[in-house]
Amino acid sequence: MFLTTERRLRKIKEVLSRRQRDLRVFVENVKNEHNFSAILRTCDAVGVMYVHYYYEGKDLPINRGITIGAEKWVQLIREEDTLKALQRLKEEGFQIVATHLSAKSVDFRDVDYTKPTVVVLGNEYRGVSEDVLRVANVNILIPMYGMVQSLNVSVANAVILYEAQRQRLKAGMYERGNLTEEEYEYFLRLWTYERVISERRPKGEGSS
Repeated sequence: MFLTTERRLRKIKEVLSRRQRDLRVFVENVKNEHNFSAILRTCDAVGVMYVHYYYEGKDLPINRGITIGAEKWVQLIREEDTLKALQRLKEEGFQIVATHLSAKSVDFRDVDYTKPTVVVLGNEYRGVSEDVLRVANVNILIPMYGMVQSLNVSVANAVILYEAQRQRLKAGMYERGNLTEEEYEYFLRLWTYERVISERRPKGEGSS
Protein backbone atom coordinates (compact mmCIF):
# COMPACT_ATOMS: atom_id res chain seq x y z
CA MET A 1 0.00 0.00 0.00
CA PHE A 2 1.37 3.41 -0.98
CA LEU A 3 0.19 6.68 0.54
CA THR A 4 1.46 8.92 -2.23
CA THR A 5 0.55 10.08 -5.71
CA GLU A 6 1.42 8.02 -8.77
CA ARG A 7 3.81 10.74 -9.93
CA ARG A 8 5.67 10.82 -6.63
CA LEU A 9 5.74 7.02 -6.49
CA ARG A 10 7.40 6.91 -9.91
CA LYS A 11 9.97 9.46 -8.75
CA ILE A 12 10.75 7.50 -5.58
CA LYS A 13 11.15 4.24 -7.50
CA GLU A 14 13.44 5.98 -9.99
CA VAL A 15 15.59 7.41 -7.18
CA LEU A 16 15.82 4.07 -5.37
CA SER A 17 16.78 2.27 -8.58
CA ARG A 18 19.84 4.53 -8.85
CA ARG A 19 20.93 4.60 -5.21
CA GLN A 20 24.52 3.50 -4.67
CA ARG A 21 24.72 1.30 -1.57
CA ASP A 22 28.47 0.78 -1.99
CA LEU A 23 29.43 4.45 -2.27
CA ARG A 24 29.30 5.80 1.27
CA VAL A 25 30.37 8.85 3.22
CA PHE A 26 31.71 8.82 6.78
CA VAL A 27 31.50 12.19 8.53
CA GLU A 28 33.81 12.39 11.51
CA ASN A 29 32.73 14.99 14.05
CA VAL A 30 31.82 17.81 11.66
CA LYS A 31 30.37 20.45 13.97
CA ASN A 32 28.98 23.23 11.81
CA GLU A 33 25.33 22.74 10.84
CA HIS A 34 25.82 24.42 7.48
CA ASN A 35 28.64 22.01 6.63
CA PHE A 36 26.88 18.86 7.83
CA SER A 37 23.65 19.84 6.12
CA ALA A 38 25.34 20.63 2.82
CA ILE A 39 27.13 17.28 2.96
CA LEU A 40 23.79 15.48 3.29
CA ARG A 41 22.28 17.44 0.43
CA THR A 42 25.13 16.49 -1.90
CA CYS A 43 24.97 12.85 -0.81
CA ASP A 44 21.31 12.70 -1.80
CA ALA A 45 22.01 14.43 -5.12
CA VAL A 46 24.78 11.98 -6.05
CA GLY A 47 22.76 8.93 -5.01
CA VAL A 48 24.56 7.97 -1.80
CA MET A 49 22.25 5.77 0.29
CA TYR A 50 24.19 5.45 3.55
CA VAL A 51 25.93 8.22 5.49
CA HIS A 52 27.85 7.05 8.54
CA TYR A 53 28.86 9.61 11.13
CA TYR A 54 30.65 10.00 14.44
CA TYR A 55 29.50 13.03 16.41
CA GLU A 56 30.38 14.04 19.95
CA GLY A 57 27.26 16.13 20.48
CA LYS A 58 23.74 14.96 21.28
CA ASP A 59 21.63 16.44 18.49
CA LEU A 60 22.83 16.32 14.90
CA PRO A 61 23.75 19.73 13.46
CA ILE A 62 21.11 19.75 10.73
CA ASN A 63 19.83 22.98 9.20
CA ARG A 64 16.68 22.09 7.26
CA GLY A 65 16.84 25.35 5.38
CA ILE A 66 20.00 23.99 3.79
CA THR A 67 19.15 20.30 3.47
CA ILE A 68 15.72 21.02 1.93
CA GLY A 69 14.68 17.63 3.31
CA ALA A 70 17.72 15.71 2.03
CA GLU A 71 18.18 14.08 5.44
CA LYS A 72 14.96 12.14 4.81
CA TRP A 73 16.32 10.48 1.68
CA VAL A 74 19.64 9.17 2.98
CA GLN A 75 20.08 6.61 5.73
CA LEU A 76 22.00 8.15 8.63
CA ILE A 77 24.00 5.65 10.69
CA ARG A 78 25.46 6.89 13.96
CA GLU A 79 28.76 5.26 14.90
CA GLU A 80 30.06 5.31 18.46
CA ASP A 81 33.65 4.43 17.56
CA THR A 82 35.32 5.65 14.36
CA LEU A 83 38.07 3.03 14.26
CA LYS A 84 35.75 0.07 14.88
CA ALA A 85 33.22 1.34 12.35
CA LEU A 86 35.80 1.79 9.59
CA GLN A 87 37.44 -1.54 10.37
CA ARG A 88 34.03 -3.18 10.03
CA LEU A 89 33.38 -1.51 6.70
CA LYS A 90 36.84 -2.46 5.50
CA GLU A 91 36.19 -6.09 6.43
CA GLU A 92 32.97 -5.88 4.40
CA GLY A 93 35.05 -5.05 1.33
CA PHE A 94 35.05 -1.25 1.26
CA GLN A 95 38.14 0.78 0.47
CA ILE A 96 38.59 3.60 2.99
CA VAL A 97 39.44 6.90 1.30
CA ALA A 98 40.46 9.66 3.72
CA THR A 99 40.62 13.36 2.88
CA HIS A 100 44.05 14.16 4.29
CA LEU A 101 47.11 16.03 3.08
CA SER A 102 50.33 14.08 3.51
CA ALA A 103 53.42 13.09 1.53
CA LYS A 104 51.58 9.91 0.52
CA SER A 105 48.35 11.60 -0.57
CA VAL A 106 47.19 11.11 -4.16
CA ASP A 107 45.04 13.24 -6.44
CA PHE A 108 41.40 12.48 -5.62
CA ARG A 109 40.78 11.71 -9.32
CA ASP A 110 43.31 8.87 -9.26
CA VAL A 111 41.11 6.72 -7.01
CA ASP A 112 38.82 4.07 -8.53
CA TYR A 113 35.43 4.95 -7.07
CA THR A 114 33.68 2.15 -8.94
CA LYS A 115 35.00 -0.08 -6.15
CA PRO A 116 33.00 -0.22 -2.89
CA THR A 117 34.17 3.02 -1.28
CA VAL A 118 33.82 4.98 1.93
CA VAL A 119 34.89 8.63 1.68
CA VAL A 120 35.90 9.93 5.11
CA LEU A 121 35.53 13.63 5.89
CA GLY A 122 37.16 15.07 9.00
CA ASN A 123 36.44 17.83 11.47
CA GLU A 124 36.57 21.39 10.12
CA TYR A 125 39.59 22.33 12.22
CA ARG A 126 41.49 19.12 13.02
CA GLY A 127 40.73 17.10 9.90
CA VAL A 128 40.46 13.32 10.16
CA SER A 129 41.68 11.58 13.31
CA GLU A 130 44.64 9.27 13.75
CA ASP A 131 42.13 6.39 13.91
CA VAL A 132 41.06 7.18 10.35
CA LEU A 133 44.63 7.39 9.11
CA ARG A 134 45.40 4.08 10.78
CA VAL A 135 42.78 2.21 8.78
CA ALA A 136 42.59 4.21 5.53
CA ASN A 137 43.62 2.52 2.29
CA VAL A 138 44.51 5.83 0.67
CA ASN A 139 44.73 9.53 1.51
CA ILE A 140 43.46 11.94 -1.11
CA LEU A 141 43.97 15.62 -1.85
CA ILE A 142 42.28 18.13 -4.12
CA PRO A 143 44.94 20.09 -6.05
CA MET A 144 44.84 23.83 -5.31
CA TYR A 145 46.75 26.76 -6.74
CA GLY A 146 45.64 29.60 -4.49
CA MET A 147 47.00 31.15 -1.31
CA VAL A 148 44.56 29.17 0.85
CA GLN A 149 45.36 25.47 0.61
CA SER A 150 42.07 24.03 1.83
CA LEU A 151 38.41 23.82 0.90
CA ASN A 152 35.37 23.93 3.10
CA VAL A 153 34.57 20.32 4.08
CA SER A 154 31.18 20.36 2.38
CA VAL A 155 32.70 21.71 -0.83
CA ALA A 156 35.42 19.05 -0.74
CA ASN A 157 32.73 16.41 -0.29
CA ALA A 158 30.89 17.67 -3.37
CA VAL A 159 34.03 17.73 -5.51
CA ILE A 160 34.95 14.16 -4.54
CA LEU A 161 31.44 12.72 -4.86
CA TYR A 162 30.91 14.19 -8.31
CA GLU A 163 34.13 12.57 -9.48
CA ALA A 164 32.82 9.30 -8.02
CA GLN A 165 29.53 9.87 -9.84
CA ARG A 166 31.35 10.58 -13.11
CA GLN A 167 33.26 7.31 -12.88
CA ARG A 168 30.18 5.31 -11.92
CA LEU A 169 28.07 6.82 -14.69
CA LYS A 170 30.76 5.91 -17.21
CA ALA A 171 30.76 2.35 -15.86
CA GLY A 172 26.94 2.14 -16.13
CA MET A 173 26.49 1.72 -12.38
CA TYR A 174 23.50 4.06 -12.18
CA GLU A 175 21.66 2.10 -14.86
CA ARG A 176 21.45 -1.12 -12.88
CA GLY A 177 20.01 -1.69 -9.43
CA ASN A 178 22.56 -1.33 -6.65
CA LEU A 179 20.38 -1.86 -3.60
CA THR A 180 19.52 -5.38 -2.53
CA GLU A 181 15.92 -6.43 -3.02
CA GLU A 182 15.40 -6.25 0.74
CA GLU A 183 16.84 -2.74 0.92
CA TYR A 184 14.74 -1.56 -2.00
CA GLU A 185 11.51 -2.87 -0.47
CA TYR A 186 12.42 -1.47 2.96
CA PHE A 187 13.07 2.05 1.72
CA LEU A 188 10.09 1.97 -0.66
CA ARG A 189 7.78 1.20 2.26
CA LEU A 190 9.53 3.72 4.52
CA TRP A 191 9.31 6.54 2.01
CA THR A 192 5.80 5.89 0.69
CA TYR A 193 3.95 4.63 3.76
CA GLU A 194 5.58 4.65 7.17
CA ARG A 195 7.02 8.16 6.95
CA VAL A 196 3.78 9.51 5.50
CA ILE A 197 1.85 8.06 8.45
CA SER A 198 4.38 9.52 10.88
CA GLU A 199 4.22 12.98 9.32
CA ARG A 200 0.41 12.99 9.33
CA ARG A 201 0.21 12.02 13.00
CA PRO A 202 -0.46 15.01 15.27
CA LYS A 203 2.56 16.09 17.28
CA GLY A 204 2.74 14.47 20.67
CA GLU A 205 0.52 11.57 19.66
CA GLY A 206 2.15 8.21 20.33
CA SER A 207 1.57 4.98 18.49
CA SER A 208 -1.25 2.82 19.76
